[in-house]
Amino acid sequence: MAIPRAIRRTNPITLVLAGLLSLGFLVFLFSPSSNAAAVSTAKRKFDSAAAHPLSPPTAPFQKASSSMKGKRPPPPVVHYHMNNLTTTSDPVSNQENVLILTPLARFYQGYWDNLLSLNYPHSLIALGFITPKTREGNAATAALQAAIAQTQNGPEDKRFASITILRQDFDPPISSQDESERHKKENQKARRSAMSQARNSLLFTTIGPYTSWVLWLDADIIETPPSLIQDLTSHDKPIIVPNCFQRYRNDKGQWDVRPYDFNSWQDSDTAAELAAKLAPDDILLEGYSDIPTYRTLLAKVADTSEARNQKAIEPLDGVGGTALLVKAEVHRDGAMFPPFPFYHLIETEGFAKMARRLGWSCWGLPNYFVRGAIPLILSHY
Repeated sequence: MAIPRAIRRTNPITLVLAGLLSLGFLVFLFSPSSNAAAVSTAKRKFDSAAAHPLSPPTAPFQKASSSMKGKRPPPPVVHYHMNNLTTTSDPVSNQENVLILTPLARFYQGYWDNLLSLNYPHSLIALGFITPKTREGNAATAALQAAIAQTQNGPEDKRFASITILRQDFDPPISSQDESERHKKENQKARRSAMSQARNSLLFTTIGPYTSWVLWLDADIIETPPSLIQDLTSHDKPIIVPNCFQRYRNDKGQWDVRPYDFNSWQDSDTAAELAAKLAPDDILLEGYSDIPTYRTLLAKVADTSEARNQKAIEPLDGVGGTALLVKAEVHRDGAMFPPFPFYHLIETEGFAKMARRLGWSCWGLPNYFVRGAIPLILSHY
């Protein structure tokens, strides 16, 4: 058979190079990719993404690709089987999603570092923040975004499943976030009413159908055990709070600790009598020496010894919000933070009252501690 003229005129070296290139192409095409892990990670993230833009922001949303004719497919109908959602004492084994919510007016690097140190799987943690429309709020938002960018572009095991930042659509009642201003008695009703609005806005915007637990964590909580979530969920209570203390320098210039959150308490007959005498729109405050309620404060029954029983637990009538773990079904049942006097209580204490009226119980851990930031202005209640 005659050899075609084109091949007869081709340089043999050209044929060898063509063969090598073909072989290389086949090896590249069929060999395992060196970045298979990255491709697998991307696929996993895409598979776990929100199905459509109306899904709650507890998973990243991936925009659907266009069809061949340039038309997008119709939005899907998504079914959520809420009966399959669990809230158990072993949330890691059961892959239960935790939503950590923080109203944030000032950014503390210690708060963010503590979040990163939590050893609950970060792939099961969604974060939500709400910041005020103030100069401090703008600075806090910028610092928060910088921290988020560094974390979400860092090691994958440190990244959170999703992060949402809201900006308040109402003006704060007090301009300063200094501790002395925040805890003035005359500021409490307006301040805590605004805080209730912020909490409710954040909760209703971010809670998703796969959320099992909601952990409310104040922006100045900078020190918790790494196992905070597992420790609190292990009690399997609908509402539970640890005891919150604060490091400070005492009169001798030495480091010491003191109670920080006085809103977790067991009610008293005296408090009930005081409430009965109040006008309908008045609130009964706790933690002020000129309003003796004689409630049993969680902060005052703490055992600070090294040998303390950290699993000791007490029933409560009121709860604080510095670190507050709630089963998501409690919020779904209608328990929110009243921005108005509710049985003469407001915000987190009003939430506890509302939850109890709905049939849920509240609990506190007197000997299990989280700690707040060192105050910029050292002041007592």
